[in-house]
Amino acid sequence: MEQSFILASASPRRKELAGYMGVPFEIIVADAEEVHQGGPEEVVKENAYRKAKAVAQAHPGRIVLGSDTIVYQNGRVLGKPKDEEDAKRMLSALSDSWHTVYTGVCVIRDDYVDVRCEQSDVLFVPLDEDTIARYVVCKEPMDKAGAYALQGKGGMFVKRIEGSYSNVIGLPMALAREMLIKAGIENL
Repeated sequence: MEQSFILASASPRRKELAGYMGVPFEIIVADAEEVHQGGPEEVVKENAYRKAKAVAQAHPGRIVLGSDTIVYQNGRVLGKPKDEEDAKRMLSALSDSWHTVYTGVCVIRDDYVDVRCEQSDVLFVPLDEDTIARYVVCKEPMDKAGAYALQGKGGMFVKRIEGSYSNVIGLPMALAREMLIKAGIENL
């Protein structure tokens, strides 16, 4: 049985979460073109697959885990903000309302492919313009889907989560663990 895997991600958050699993892994960033059209579940599953597949093709016999996360609200995907104004717009939209975080997870080993999706619903507290402006100035929202980091300062805006906490950060650990075990990783 396999004792390690490859994480096909440049995300420091995914690296940290994968590290909690307690098995060795290496990071190889996927060079894969992402899709943006379609429903949120199909988009994250396809992107996770593309990332894992790109790395797996270059590393036959290895278990590769790819992942993709989006924030979805009222029929719109809230990706990473383009600039500070975009971050403010996103945070204003999230204020005092629910949104859904979708993460696609794909585990590949040669011809074995397992692709799934986790979703978590998140309720934000009401945010005024000054609070949003102060948060955006700290730069934390700039490289995060939905313009916030649950595990950082943005966590103070989250009133409730229904679903996986780690999913909102970018890697649903229970699901990833299950998938890695099924693919042959021991000692998880």
